[in-house]
Amino acid sequence: MRVSILGLQGVGLLLAGAGGGALAQTVAEAAPAPVAQAVPALVRPGLVALSGISAADTAWMMTSTALVLLMTLPGIALFYAGMVRKKNVLNTMASVVAIAALVSLLWFAAGYSLAFTPGTAWLGGWERAGFAGLDFQLAEGRVAVSHVAPHIPESVYAMFQLTFAVITAALLVGALVERMRFSAMLVFIALWTLLVYAPVAHWVWEPGGWLAKMGALDFAGGAVVHINAGAAALVCAWFLGRRTGYGREPFEPYNLGLTMAGAGLLWVGWFGFNAGSAVAADGRAGLAMAVTHVAAAAGALSWMVGEWVVRGRPSLLGLCSGLVAGLVAITPAAGFVDLRSAAVIGLASGFACYWGATGLKRLLRADDSLDVFGVHGIGGIVGSLLTGVFASKTIGGVEGNLATQALSVVVVMAYSMGVTAVVLWIVNFAMGLRVDEQSELTGLDIAQHRERLGG
Repeated sequence: MRVSILGLQGVGLLLAGAGGGALAQTVAEAAPAPVAQAVPALVRPGLVALSGISAADTAWMMTSTALVLLMTLPGIALFYAGMVRKKNVLNTMASVVAIAALVSLLWFAAGYSLAFTPGTAWLGGWERAGFAGLDFQLAEGRVAVSHVAPHIPESVYAMFQLTFAVITAALLVGALVERMRFSAMLVFIALWTLLVYAPVAHWVWEPGGWLAKMGALDFAGGAVVHINAGAAALVCAWFLGRRTGYGREPFEPYNLGLTMAGAGLLWVGWFGFNAGSAVAADGRAGLAMAVTHVAAAAGALSWMVGEWVVRGRPSLLGLCSGLVAGLVAITPAAGFVDLRSAAVIGLASGFACYWGATGLKRLLRADDSLDVFGVHGIGGIVGSLLTGVFASKTIGGVEGNLATQALSVVVVMAYSMGVTAVVLWIVNFAMGLRVDEQSELTGLDIAQHRERLGG
């Protein structure tokens, strides 16, 4: 997430906090748009005059929040449900819906405060925990704002960030489908959100986070969302083991039409994901939207070409996977690169993620059922590294540094994999992770929910 809190913009925001809304807006708009990762914030969370709030930015951020939530509900639910077998479709959808509800409550109870309030370089504080702090005082004409986005109500910023936490957790379902107990999945996701997602978000996106202060660039979640989820998914696949019959019998997708519908919702929703991460209705948001679209198109075509060459024919599933690969890879770079760079990033991600979901998957010997690591993990790595290559100081206010980007990739992967393994071990010890073999053969729709698809 970009944070406009430096230089003249910082002065403008301080003026806004004191009630000088018009002057603050003029000063802030006169300055270039720097990035979140440069220095600690100049203002702390608190109440400001309503005159310091930008109506245009607030409207755009509310729209972006709805778009990103659409990516999970119903985007991810449809995308994943179409790829599993018919007997597990409802369980897959139920998992995504339950995760959205669970993470939403955890976010306002603790996750948002741990991720996005000032604290240490490693973790935020507790000042917004317990569903507190997102105040609106009509009589006094004041509203709570975050130091990360002082020009919009903090309730809007917290909701926007919630949608990122929700979709990151929901992505893990792709590695767990068809064999994990529903109750164990919920306990695992709850712990993972607080112990893995919130700390990583703080490191990268809160101005005092240690990776942010080092200059790691992640505009909208290449490391925080995709590398984080991909690395955790790989550990989940290893820990759970292969599905019964994996590699010996065909696992036919239920309905690739659902997957296509989900992919389309992801493509559209990603405009809120990336352009919304400008945290403003401005030129940078517009460019982020354009590069997002170009990268998605390039990713779809490069995966298609790779599949055409290797297998002799293109597929709908390949096109859908490729467009998601392009979207994933442009995510960390969206606020730092131009259209040409976006096309290169998209092309590279399509080829890399096709290999990640085929050749690399065989080498790793993991039943990552819906290729969370192959697409999101590999795409996030490619995008994060290429951000260090292509980031333009003219666009984002900083130059990319490949070594810093590589460090952030390694750190996030190592932390996510290590803590995920510990959490899985604890949940498995306490209640068991995997359903019994008969339930797996029957299908989790019946075994876990006593429901089945008609027809």
